[in-house]
Amino acid sequence: MTDRHETITLIDDEGNEIEFEVIATFDIEEREYAVLLPVNEEEDEAYILKIEYDEDGNMILVNIEDKSEFDDAAAVYEAIIDEII
Repeated sequence: MTDRHETITLIDDEGNEIEFEVIATFDIEEREYAVLLPVNEEEDEAYILKIEYDEDGNMILVNIEDKSEFDDAAAVYEAIIDEII
């Protein structure tokens, strides 16, 4: 594991560009998830988003709307962190 992570830029609902560090990706069954941390924010809150693909095969990140699915993804991420620490 390296100390450098990939960064991506996302656009929020207000049209602002926000740079995120991709700190982890993982799968649960057939679904993929990414954990993002804002690069230039004071806040240390990570975001868990679902990875999907459009009809051209391009990766898109979407909010997890289902609470149970989000809880499952958060639990897996916490287990990964506990294993690393």
